[in-house]
Amino acid sequence: QVHMVESGGGLVRPGESLRLSCAASGSIAVVAWYRQPPGQEREFVGTITNGGATNYANSVKGRFIISRDNAKNTVYLQMNSLKPEDTAVYYCNSPSRALVGLWGQGTQVTVSS
Repeated sequence: QVHMVESGGGLVRPGESLRLSCAASGSIAVVAWYRQPPGQEREFVGTITNGGATNYANSVKGRFIISRDNAKNTVYLQMNSLKPEDTAVYYCNSPSRALVGLWGQGTQVTVSS
């Protein structure tokens, strides 16, 4: 079973950037990023396929960029122009893991002045 570990979170000011990493123990065709804001349900952020095709939630489109390094089994989430409403725990996952409720610990992103 493939394990996935998120990293790179932290505290940033509005307008700043942050890059998250998602390291997998093996190859995963489709990887998605999700986030869970405080007191809210987990929500979709975006996905990337093995070939590099991406799809984003409207709330982050134009600000967030997902990329991957298949040689390293690592997926990245570049977050630009961060807003306080981007504050959340960010998770990466594959659709199959998400379907059966397998989630990592996530990484906390806090956007505050």
